Amino acid sequence: MSVVSQVLLQADDELRYPTLDELQNIKDFLKTGSLRVQIALTLSENEEKIVARSSTDLFKIHPDYISPGGNAYGQRQRAQCLRDYGWYLRLITYGILAGDKQPIEQTGLIGVREMYNSLGVPMVGMADSIRCLKDASLDLLSQEEAAIAAPYFDYVVQAMS
Repeated sequence: MSVVSQVLLQADDELRYPTLDELQNIKDFLKTGSLRVQIALTLSENEEKIVARSSTDLFKIHPDYISPGGNAYGQRQRAQCLRDYGWYLRLITYGILAGDKQPIEQTGLIGVREMYNSLGVPMVGMADSIRCLKDASLDLLSQEEAAIAAPYFDYVVQAMS
């Protein structure tokens, strides 16, 4: 849900007009709209590059993952890891566009720990993978863009930790 939707729904639930602070939050959000769209474009246009770099970086940190018996050993398992990288990157862009972490929470984090634990995927590796994804992504953004995008990556890392 976007900042605008949140403000309107909360005010409506309380049968009131939005407060000046809430209206200022909407104004601030709208000012960054074109920047948020540019961030999403940059990330989506560079998905392959970001995924390739972040997976290389992760496997340097955890070479055992691609060794025999590792969670990413073999073509099929590695392809599943890369698929998840792209999925999390896309999910993070949803949050950036909405200016809210709720799309990330609703779509991608509810039950994620249980799912990965049931599959035997180490959560420390998942957190590290999102950190690598963050680093690869932010390197493609300006400082201003990176400041907007970083908290969304951090939110996912926190959920994985």
